Amino acid sequence: MTEPTNDNVSPIQFTAESLAAEFQNVSQKFQAAAETFAKLPEVNYGATEREEVWRDGKVVLYRFKGEKPSTSKVPLLISYALVNRPYMVDLQSDKSLVRGLLERGEDVYVIDWGYADRSDRYLELEDYIERYLGGAVDFLRKKSGQKKINLLGICQGGAFSLCYSALNPNKIRNLITMVTPVDFHTSDNMLSNWTQGLDADLLVNAVGNVSADMMNFTYLTLKPWRLFVQKYVGMVDILDDGKAMEDFLRMEKWIFDSPDQAGEAFRQFTEQFFQGNGFINGTIKIGRRNVDLMNITMPVYNIYAEHDHLVPPEASKALGGLVGTDDYSEMSFRGGHIGIYVSSRAQKDVPENIHTWLGQR
Repeated sequence: MTEPTNDNVSPIQFTAESLAAEFQNVSQKFQAAAETFAKLPEVNYGATEREEVWRDGKVVLYRFKGEKPSTSKVPLLISYALVNRPYMVDLQSDKSLVRGLLERGEDVYVIDWGYADRSDRYLELEDYIERYLGGAVDFLRKKSGQKKINLLGICQGGAFSLCYSALNPNKIRNLITMVTPVDFHTSDNMLSNWTQGLDADLLVNAVGNVSADMMNFTYLTLKPWRLFVQKYVGMVDILDDGKAMEDFLRMEKWIFDSPDQAGEAFRQFTEQFFQGNGFINGTIKIGRRNVDLMNITMPVYNIYAEHDHLVPPEASKALGGLVGTDDYSEMSFRGGHIGIYVSSRAQKDVPENIHTWLGQR
């Protein structure tokens, strides 16, 4: 039989034989699934040995240990977003931004924000940016003997890094931003468009901390067909492939291993960044201090993903016209918001470009 079609889509031909063959193939996949799952080890994350070097409450700073000593005298601190766990940068041995940087001689650290609970309800952006991120920076400055360190901010962690660098330019030697939102009001920024009508005061006053389940559902509904249906239908094809299933489940674990959001910090980020477009309008305040991106006079390397549905390219590229440095450059990555960490192309291109850029400075 022939499936209904329109003028722009070629008809798909089905026969009794092709349907029977497809049914048999799927049946075999499901039969193999039990054996596959029985043999799967516990799905863990992290490919690289690390050690805790500093702590402030729930917030921990880790240093990663490479197979050979680092050749860089300047520490590289990675600041990730609050909404997901930072182990995305070191997901597994063949998908690790951290490992790529270590192999090239960088001295790599990551700040782990931990899991917010009710005791964190009144943490503000100033706590995350000045107390926690600033505390990690000061620790690394003292430990390394360097007056300034290198800072790599990713997504929301990039926004935090921009704020910190603008408020403390004397402590950051080089600033790298990756898939970082700057202009929150671009027309193709669906997530930002959704937040314009959100009453953050009412939400936070009613629930306190914003639950991870609520945040995850919001992100998944940005691409409902792809994230609710298509990827699980596609999973059928790998039910008999233990390695592929392990990779799939590791990614699923990361997606749903999300912390709750501290209420006050969520309120402030929503109102100042998403709704107020504070970087563009110059209206962001961290504590009592105004954030002026023109104070960012250190070299800046801005990395964005061409097919990013969370941080569209134009939302990130806006940074170039706002910072005070004459040493601003960009890297365009052909991929999406997650592919920039885990795709095979990213494993070579991203750490190599970061290392080369730092080495030139």
